Amino acid sequence: MGVDMTEEKQLVKDILDGNSEGYRIFIHQYNRLVNHVVFKMVSNEADREDISQEVFVKAYRNLPNFKFDSKVSTWLARIAYNTCLNYLEKKQIPLYQDVVAEGACIDENPGFEVKPDQFTIDRNMAYKLCREIDELPVNYGLILSLYHLQEMTYKEISDILSMPEGTVKSYLFRARKLLKDRLVRNFCLEDLCL
Repeated sequence: MGVDMTEEKQLVKDILDGNSEGYRIFIHQYNRLVNHVVFKMVSNEADREDISQEVFVKAYRNLPNFKFDSKVSTWLARIAYNTCLNYLEKKQIPLYQDVVAEGACIDENPGFEVKPDQFTIDRNMAYKLCREIDELPVNYGLILSLYHLQEMTYKEISDILSMPEGTVKSYLFRARKLLKDRLVRNFCLEDLCL
C-alpha cells in the first residue's frame, strides 16, 4: 500500500470534487485490501462480491467525514471488517475457515522472468501457504494477511480490529508459530525451502 498521505489527501479531494476517475482509482488502489478482509471472513462467493461493493459504497458516503486521523487504508479496512461482522451477525454465519480459491491470497505477478517449472513450484507453494493460513483461526489469518501482505503496522491493525496493539503483536506471534507448526507437520522442509 505504498501511498503517502499527500497522495491520499489529493485522491480524496478529487473524489469529493466529483471526479469519477478519482473514485475509479480509489477502488482500484484499495480493492485488494478490501478483498483480503472480506474473503478471509465470508465464505459465500456471491456475498463476498456484494459486501466488497457495500464497503466501497459506505466509504464513498462517509468520505466527506474522513479527517485523516489514520491512513485511508486503515479506515477502509475498518469499514470492511465492521461490514463483515454485521453481515455475519445478521446471517448468523460462522467466520470463514474454508480454503480460498487458488490465487486469492498472493499475487502471481513476478517482477522478473521466471522459468515455467519454477513458476509452477512457486505457485504451488503460494497455494499451500494460503491454504494453511486459511486453516488458522480467523483473527490470526486476518492479522497475518494485514501485516505481511498489506504491510500494515501494529497500530493500523489495532485500529481496524479494535484491539490493543499488544494483543495484535501476541496474535501475530501465535499465528506465525501455528503456521510454522502446520507447515512443518504437513510438508517436507525441503519443499518449503525453510
